This record gives sequence, structure tokens and C-alpha cells, in this order.
Amino acid sequence: METVLVLASLISPLVVAIIELVKKTKLFPKQVFPILSVIIGLLLGGVAYPLTELDVALRLWAGGIAGLAATGLFELGHCQAKLIKKQQSRQRSSK
Repeated sequence: METVLVLASLISPLVVAIIELVKKTKLFPKQVFPILSVIIGLLLGGVAYPLTELDVALRLWAGGIAGLAATGLFELGHCQAKLIKKQQSRQRSSK
């Protein structure tokens, strides 16, 4: 199980980067990105055979976890950025 989590941790930043590139193309609506993130994670997990000796099912499992984690990481960062901007604008208006 530890190997699955390590592989998911390695794949997750790649999924975030690919999703960001896909967002720049504006080919897909925003509602599709979480599902697209999981699909990309599954694909990356499936082709990660040189990195690990895990079975295909475990690599796909790691890719799915990475896709879900990538969506969560992006949302967390996005919400934090909004919060920081909101706090900065409050500080400017109070001066």
C-alpha cells in the first residue's frame, strides 16, 4: 500500500500541471476538469510501469488517487489565493 501512495504522490503534481495546460486551451468547460483530472491520473498511473513493479490494477489505483488529489490540491490553492486577496483588499480599504 505504501508503494501505491508513493506513486500517487509522484503522479499528482504531473496531473495538476497537465490540467493547467488543458485549462489554457479552453477546449473544455470548467465542470469537466475534476473528471478529466481523474482520467489523466489513471492514464499516467497506467503508463508508470517503468517506475514500479506494481500490478496494473495498483498502478491505476494510484493514478486515480493522484487525480483526486490533484483536484483537491488545486481547489485548496485556489481557495487560499482567494482568501489572501480578500484579506489584502480589506487591509487596503481600512488604511
